Amino acid sequence: MNTLIIFIKNPIRGKVKTRIAQTAGDDRALQIYHSLLKHTRAVAMPVEAQRLLFYSDFIDTNDDWPQPDFDKRLQQGTNLGERMQNAFAQALSAAERAIIIGSDCALLTSALITTAFQQLNDHDFVLGPAIDGGYYLLGMKELTPALFHDIAWSTDTVLPATLQRIESLRKSCFLLPALPDIDHESDWQQYGWNDN
Repeated sequence: MNTLIIFIKNPIRGKVKTRIAQTAGDDRALQIYHSLLKHTRAVAMPVEAQRLLFYSDFIDTNDDWPQPDFDKRLQQGTNLGERMQNAFAQALSAAERAIIIGSDCALLTSALITTAFQQLNDHDFVLGPAIDGGYYLLGMKELTPALFHDIAWSTDTVLPATLQRIESLRKSCFLLPALPDIDHESDWQQYGWNDN
């Protein structure tokens, strides 16, 4: 069985896309984040997998993510690494392959996620590199805590550090095409779409 883990932030004004808000304001940042959530939801729906939706702050049972299409849960941990490790632990307790995505990649497609699951048949890990040095997708077949500890999250060293860990474990990794994350207003203007 395949499981798709989706990490999102609760869409609260002033708490999402704060770097976009610095130039575009809180209202526009929230509007852009809602557009990214809509895109992520549309990309996740066609994928043949169980879908675990992990919220940052609280589980919203009355939002645009329909149940039972999405199994709603709460992120647990003091940093991103701990939260991802805990989510993978839950997913891999019942699934043979698990992939995690966030909600920051406007160019992510269902086909890319499907390809990632397929590549896990022949590789230990799959990574979707983000142009800024992080990653927009991570897939694995066995829980591997080494990928989540002592990583400088939200920096341009995340991807190289992760690849170095995988190499040190003597494991194989398939790389998907590099895509941009939407972190700044200019990213949205370049890679987003007309959401008015």
